[in-house]
Amino acid sequence: MIERVRAVLVTPDHTMLVIRRTRPGRPVYWVLPGGGVEPTDESREAALHREIHEEIAGKADIVRLLHTMESDGERQLFYLARTATWSFEDRTGPEFSAEGRGEYALEEIPLTLEGLDGIDLKPEDIVHVLRGVIGADFEVSRPR
Repeated sequence: MIERVRAVLVTPDHTMLVIRRTRPGRPVYWVLPGGGVEPTDESREAALHREIHEEIAGKADIVRLLHTMESDGERQLFYLARTATWSFEDRTGPEFSAEGRGEYALEEIPLTLEGLDGIDLKPEDIVHVLRGVIGADFEVSRPR
């Protein structure tokens, strides 16, 4: 089974970092930073740290696993994390140099229902999870 890790990255300003994807022939959509777990990764969390470094040249404190989703031989694990450092200009992921992959733009959106409603975040299941925790006890102050 293919495993992917993604992060709901909460900033000190209580915004969330998302990547706006613009691909030829497709409507614009947004995704959470992350990617595939590789055989060389020591753990899923290590894979997430690597992906965050590659995609946004950032560092994050992982707070907890927020949601797991499985379909068609793929498992996606969504982690709640906090971040205070990132530099989209210094990203190193191999996908950024591949032709035909479209554009990746880092954006901060308010971590509110209105912020979520203003973007087409994929996959849709994580939107439902986030809608359920925003406004509840969405604790991101203590890493595990």
